[in-house]
Amino acid sequence: MNRLGLIRHGITPWNQEGRFQGHTDIRLAPEGIQQAELLAARLREDAGLKSWDLIYSSDLSRAAMTAQIVADALGLKEIHYDERLREVSGGLLDGTTEEERVTKWGENWYDDRETLGLETEEESARRGLQCIEALVGEHPGKRILLVSHGTFLSYVLNYLLPKELNRPHLHNTSLTTLVRDTGDWACELYNCTKHLAKT
Repeated sequence: MNRLGLIRHGITPWNQEGRFQGHTDIRLAPEGIQQAELLAARLREDAGLKSWDLIYSSDLSRAAMTAQIVADALGLKEIHYDERLREVSGGLLDGTTEEERVTKWGENWYDDRETLGLETEEESARRGLQCIEALVGEHPGKRILLVSHGTFLSYVLNYLLPKELNRPHLHNTSLTTLVRDTGDWACELYNCTKHLAKT
């Protein structure tokens, strides 16, 4: 049986400002560091969640910083960085707020994704699924943590799990766990942030 733990990185200044981050390399905000520390403490202390064999992370700073805090807490000596776990590429949208996007490209800016260079859900999910299948194939039976990004993970989950139109967007430092013995992945825990209730 394989188990995956999907973690969204801690909050960043651009998250707080409502800016599209994409591939722009933004570090965690002080609050994001605290969130990651709370998640790490939860993983270390919860008997059902503390046993992980490997940790992989997007190479972008906000995910890498989150992964380092978690790895240190769990005694995982090596973090494996993989560009395939990066956030959805925003093209010209990177760094913009919704208000700025509407001002520049109009109310229906999302309809012009190709011109703006926005990576599609299908493209994002494809690289995510390829990454997951490669890691599971390389590490059969292992428990693997993946630290990545909100929109990217949401798109991947839309393909791994039955698609739900009202599924909430993943929160910062949320934990989602999946297991697969044979056949499809099953969700054990989704978008859980109970560790943040301590703040």
